[in-house]
Amino acid sequence: MAPTAAPTAVLQGIEVPQSSVDPTQFFALTRRLNFLTKTGAYAGLGSTDTVQILQTGIISNLTVRFSGSLTVTPGTGTVATTARWPYDLPRALRFSANGQSNLINISGGKAKARSILAGEYDDRGVTNSVGGASVSQGTMALHGEMWGVGQSASAIAANTYPVELTWQVPVAFDRVSLVGAIFAQTSATDLTLSIDWAPVSDLFVLTGNGAVALTGTLDVEAEVFTIPQASNGQIIVPDLSTFHALTQSSFRGLGNGDNEIRFAGQGVGKQLMRTFWQVWNGSPSAPLPVNATNFGHLAWRFGGNDTPESYLDGRSMAYNVERTANSDLASLQGYSLFDFASTHAFRDSVDMGTATELRLLVNIANGVPLVNPVVEYVQETLAVGAAV
Repeated sequence: MAPTAAPTAVLQGIEVPQSSVDPTQFFALTRRLNFLTKTGAYAGLGSTDTVQILQTGIISNLTVRFSGSLTVTPGTGTVATTARWPYDLPRALRFSANGQSNLINISGGKAKARSILAGEYDDRGVTNSVGGASVSQGTMALHGEMWGVGQSASAIAANTYPVELTWQVPVAFDRVSLVGAIFAQTSATDLTLSIDWAPVSDLFVLTGNGAVALTGTLDVEAEVFTIPQASNGQIIVPDLSTFHALTQSSFRGLGNGDNEIRFAGQGVGKQLMRTFWQVWNGSPSAPLPVNATNFGHLAWRFGGNDTPESYLDGRSMAYNVERTANSDLASLQGYSLFDFASTHAFRDSVDMGTATELRLLVNIANGVPLVNPVVEYVQETLAVGAAV
């Protein structure tokens, strides 16, 4: 009689023995590592860098660092920055794993906002120039970073300015419990980070023969947890049954009054942990500050007209954002937020299989002049296996 095969579990498309899943023993024995995955010259504005992540351990986070200089040459024209400088230097940070393409697909600015929303740091007291004014709230900056030149700055003088910027790519939803982290230690794993660098027109407004040149290096560091072995030689892993996804979408065609934006990619097996968004407006485009002048009723809905959570106007939403994020992301960067994870993640998360037809209600106040307005919104979800 043939021996009975040991029961197995499928973790993110990788089959391991069922007895290997032991979170308590894993956290007692694992070690956290941090190592450099890539270093070298970045591909350049408008180009893409593709980074292959090493197949080792359990991946929880990637740090992207740009270090270089910005050379401004106004000539007989002018050079200015847009509201996307400096953190939307990556137009898209795209992470794919184990057949799941673009688990993370967000701009650099949204990645910075997510780090603050997740409580990784706050920007209070970090001063930078925004629109020609010195501000110390809502810059999304770390003290050790250097912007080179200000955000939404005009008439920038000829010079070469140092630039030091960082972004976190949160592979795991939570870096303590490792929910959503990626099992990488197998030849079947394919982990890729693609960085689409923004074109010049996204970041700068040039007139006449004004020109800019951004040169520098790209470093990518991986935070990895080792996979321990039991006395019988069997590996020990935590519960990695879920994928963490962080995806950005856009909605155009906004008007004054109520706008309902249906979430993309809804389906069974997904839990919505948080959503945050900006309304970009004007020429050049900039985030619309979240206040009572610009926004009326802000809510999320599902089904026919069920509205579980709403705010009277932009002023109420701005208070919610600052209280939740410990940062004034609403006034300066134009972020609104519904966070189902900060207080009690799994109790408060939204089941996207039962709460069908999920959508945002965004009321733009009458009288606000609209020029090519667009909502850029991010959904942060957890999903089982191929449900991503």
